[in-house]
Amino acid sequence: METFRTYGFDKALFVTTIILLLLGSLMVMSASGVFAERTYQKELYFFSQQLIGAAVVTVVVMLLLRIRKPFYKSPVFIFALLGLTLAMLLVVLVMPPVAKTNRWFVLGGFRFQPSELAKISLVLFLAWFLDKKREKMGELKILLIPLGVVGLFTALIIREPDFGTGVLVLGLCLIVLFLGGVRPKHFAWISLAVIPPLAFFLLSAPYRVNRILAFFSPQSSVESLNFQVAQSKFAVGSGGLFGVSFGESIQKMFFLPCSHTDFIFAIIAEEFGLLGTLFVIALFTILVWRGIIISIKAPDYFSQIAAAGLTLFLGFQAMLNITVVLGLAPAKGVPLPLLSYGRSSMVCTLLAIGLLLHISQRHGDKRSAA
Repeated sequence: METFRTYGFDKALFVTTIILLLLGSLMVMSASGVFAERTYQKELYFFSQQLIGAAVVTVVVMLLLRIRKPFYKSPVFIFALLGLTLAMLLVVLVMPPVAKTNRWFVLGGFRFQPSELAKISLVLFLAWFLDKKREKMGELKILLIPLGVVGLFTALIIREPDFGTGVLVLGLCLIVLFLGGVRPKHFAWISLAVIPPLAFFLLSAPYRVNRILAFFSPQSSVESLNFQVAQSKFAVGSGGLFGVSFGESIQKMFFLPCSHTDFIFAIIAEEFGLLGTLFVIALFTILVWRGIIISIKAPDYFSQIAAAGLTLFLGFQAMLNITVVLGLAPAKGVPLPLLSYGRSSMVCTLLAIGLLLHISQRHGDKRSAA
């Protein structure tokens, strides 16, 4: 038996999400004002876009939470979402490039990054597959189908090119498979098998190799390859303990590229100092913690795997972004969930959290809310 409580979702996760959304909107306003004024002659352009998008998606998520049936478990929904994502990943490769990449699906005034949606669709597909084949996960041949799907999506994302997101998707999908019961020895062989193609894609693009070299030799490339990370660390260091105060960042004055997108954590550190960064890290820690609790208390195997996979994507993406900003990982354009400007990332992040909240509303007969 399973009970459903309308709006009986995990309150801690909901409140944490709202705080991150509000903080993200304020930081986008602060970090993007100068750039928006010069580019669009509207200082609040990015702030208004982010706020409108967040409001619309939040309303959609709240409406989805009223649906009593677990729609995300339906094969029709899962394969429709997977097919839509695959179609967009194929179409973007023949669309006119944006910033010398083919990452965006553009239709009229609508622009969307399908690689963000791939994270949700693959998690739901893997949860469905693992649930259906739960008793046969010890057989290596059973894994050919999910590995083929994940490999195809990864290859298309890398082809855009977006190597970092592709590797993130592949790595976390493999972890989801491992959580779903793949034997350690099979997991090890699969992991070894993906290294050669990833190494080929990495070495085939000189700029990727240069990023790796710049990471291991930061001082020798401060003026060229490592300029962005150097400016990011300067922003973090100049914030001190309490920061220079909200809106007073110097690095956002065209010193730090992508200050309102991938490197917004550096602006948070500059304006709010160490205490501000610890607050943000604490919020993401709560988000991941509540996701784990939801996964543990989920009423069925599918929901447990889906909740764990969605939580992994949110947590690892946040960790990867922060480590890049701090110079602890090679530079890669991965947004900070709910804080960076980017409608595709925000929409898919909120949808993922919406699914987690929906799962938290469902309880088995011997389970209770956390």
